Amino acid sequence: MADKGTVVVVGGTSELGKAVAVHYAGKGHPVVVTGREAGRAQKVAEEIGNGAVGINFDLSKPKEIGKALAGVKDVQYLVLVSIARDENSVKTYDIDQAVELVTLKLVGYPEVVHALLPEMRADGAVLLYGGMAKERPYPGSATVTTINGGVSTLVRAMSVELSPLRINAIHPGVVGETPYWADKPAGVLETLAARTLTKQLVTIKDVTDAAIFLLENKGVNGVNLDVDGGWW
Repeated sequence: MADKGTVVVVGGTSELGKAVAVHYAGKGHPVVVTGREAGRAQKVAEEIGNGAVGINFDLSKPKEIGKALAGVKDVQYLVLVSIARDENSVKTYDIDQAVELVTLKLVGYPEVVHALLPEMRADGAVLLYGGMAKERPYPGSATVTTINGGVSTLVRAMSVELSPLRINAIHPGVVGETPYWADKPAGVLETLAARTLTKQLVTIKDVTDAAIFLLENKGVNGVNLDVDGGWW
């Protein structure tokens, strides 16, 4: 059996990122989690255990990414979990906020792949996290809707350019367990759940199980997978 390669989870300090990291650490893979807040990734790595390592860098500062990842070797799976909420209305446009978010995903994501490409296994996989705002805009979502739409096209371009490395994207719907949604007023989550065909919101486990499928199934490449319970 081949040695288990390193799993890098960029944004591994978020609930969704940490869940993937916990899974692979438990399977015996060397795991690296990253976060933008100083010391946060190291703390989360300690919580994960099994020798997990934490690295700090900010995806919205892409020129710093290569240096931060210089010591990472033998990468089997690379997971890019950028969780950034944006309510930036065109009517009251915040340029700095928009530039930061655009850079974070549409420049930061490719730069991480670029930095780690020499260490990626040829039979490995990259997974990009987008979001369902690409399909369901809301007031103030002009930037995040556009960016998540960009992720869905970026994954196709990268899968062609970086063949045979597999590149896929996952687009979670509302995950009620995460702090952003859990803090919403009473009734909000129930209303959102009623709009799904399953009549329930997706869970962290649902998203994680789908992520593992996209990383490990060698027949899946260049795919955008929506995980939202069948929104209608």
